[in-house]
Amino acid sequence: MNDPIGDMLTRIRNAQMRGKSTVTTPASKLRAWILDVLAEEGYIRGYEKTTDANGHPALEISLKYFDGTPVIREIKRVSKPGRRVYMGVKDIPQVRQGLGVSIVSTPKGVMSDANARAANVGGEVLCTVF
Repeated sequence: MNDPIGDMLTRIRNAQMRGKSTVTTPASKLRAWILDVLAEEGYIRGYEKTTDANGHPALEISLKYFDGTPVIREIKRVSKPGRRVYMGVKDIPQVRQGLGVSIVSTPKGVMSDANARAANVGGEVLCTVF
């Protein structure tokens, strides 16, 4: 797999289109940090560390719905393996005039765009969520 973060985002997108309550993805620290930001911002209910059928570590993500529609309307990968996108603190984009969230990997950890601006750090823009 070339893009594990993109794979996780696609699994979330596909599961929400099908109306699933949970979705599993292989576990990694970076994926868990991204899920922490999504849970903190209220886009998912949470996640648990489990193991899959082969005994490999996995993350089970509890998706969130409001009146039967997914809370996450749009989730996009920004920085890809073929084209990394780095931005300074002044250049971090606002998603839908601040209604959405950009998830940024900074030297101080993975955080939302608002937290990155508050901490005055830039970094790699991983994805945007609305």
